[in-house]
Amino acid sequence: MTERVVYRPAEHLGDALTELGSRLHPLSYADLPAGTRERLDLAVLDLVGVALAGMRTPELTALVAAADPAPGPHPLLGTDRGVGAVDSAWFPAVAASWLELDEGNKHAVGHPAGHVVPAAVAAARAHPAPVTGERLLSAVAGGYELAARLGRAVRGDPRWHTHGHWGVLGAAWAAAHVRGGDLTACLGAVGAAGSLMRTTPWQAVLDGDVTRNLWMADAVPAALRAAQLAAAGLAPSPGAAYHGLSLVGEVDVASVAADPDRWLCGEGYLKRHSACSYTHPAIDLVLAVRGQLPDATSVQVRTGSLAAPLLGRDVPNRLAAMFSLPFAVATAWEHGEVTPAVMEPGSEAFARSRRRLDRVAVEVDGALDHWLPDRRVAEVRLGDGTTEIALAAPNPVGDSDHFPLGRDDVRDKLGSLVGAADADVLLAVMSGLAGCDDAASHLAALP
Repeated sequence: MTERVVYRPAEHLGDALTELGSRLHPLSYADLPAGTRERLDLAVLDLVGVALAGMRTPELTALVAAADPAPGPHPLLGTDRGVGAVDSAWFPAVAASWLELDEGNKHAVGHPAGHVVPAAVAAARAHPAPVTGERLLSAVAGGYELAARLGRAVRGDPRWHTHGHWGVLGAAWAAAHVRGGDLTACLGAVGAAGSLMRTTPWQAVLDGDVTRNLWMADAVPAALRAAQLAAAGLAPSPGAAYHGLSLVGEVDVASVAADPDRWLCGEGYLKRHSACSYTHPAIDLVLAVRGQLPDATSVQVRTGSLAAPLLGRDVPNRLAAMFSLPFAVATAWEHGEVTPAVMEPGSEAFARSRRRLDRVAVEVDGALDHWLPDRRVAEVRLGDGTTEIALAAPNPVGDSDHFPLGRDDVRDKLGSLVGAADADVLLAVMSGLAGCDDAASHLAALP
């Protein structure tokens, strides 16, 4: 009789990560399917562009001034400062989520690129030898894929926000890969990162607590430390990541290495609206119908449970407003856009949106969750007391499955945020990244 071997969940996760890592480690950016590579390129370009826009806000200007980072050889995006490798990536990572315009992935239910890309850039800048653009992007692709699969695997406790935990593991993979780590080192960095995650409460976001904008950025120092532990031979096994992840929620270990021919790093979404992505399908629908019923007196929204935390109407600052579905819908209804300009607290535009709040009703219908994660369905009804117009959408515009944004769309988006001239510089620099011999020097040309 053969004895049955029983594994602990951590060992199961270690096996799954090893299987996945064995596929990702030899990955070359150039070997990605063309469509995946195109979507990943746009995600990275978009992230850098919205980080530049965030760096130019008064809030980030004040934060940089207050922190007064030590001088160093690396340009700090959007400023005339030179700083150290970690600071050069940490501040832009904070800025990337400041305006709620950063790339995300519905399968991961979060933002892989915002964790992974800054960590990879910091690792390249900290490396003693030049890192090619191809190697940097290969590390980003692998780190994004690993992070997205872990995000998909974690059925999170609703008290946890999605920044600062599973994404740190992908960031650690990318940092170790940039350093030239072998498979063992990259997996060790992932295992170490499982104990370097942040506790990230949803309620802080809803309260408008801007410490939330640091959670994703803190993946940068955590990833670099995890990669250093691995390089020193001091990292745990990859299965150690289970202990941290299982605090966030239930972990579907079997899904981590499943569907090996699928690339989640090419299935993200790009944002058009300065608000949480859970509000975007409703915003899109309001924008589509508001002109057809200009005298409408009410808006009714039906949405799935992902948006259940976003029902608050007390919006003391920009962050709270961007995470209020009623306020985002009222803004779209009032202004025909949800941009940083009209989401500026204290402005007349903000006050006008607030005055429409009591005419926006939101119903959370768990039946719509049947379509998750492939579809984030929403329905909007606009009425004037005698006429009603209703529309439904399966996903926000900009999702890889629903009117994905192309290069020209991203260029237009970034132009509206940072100006046409800087948008053109962003496109030129990022387009040349894959072919450069020294990624750190190449990225120094960013605005």
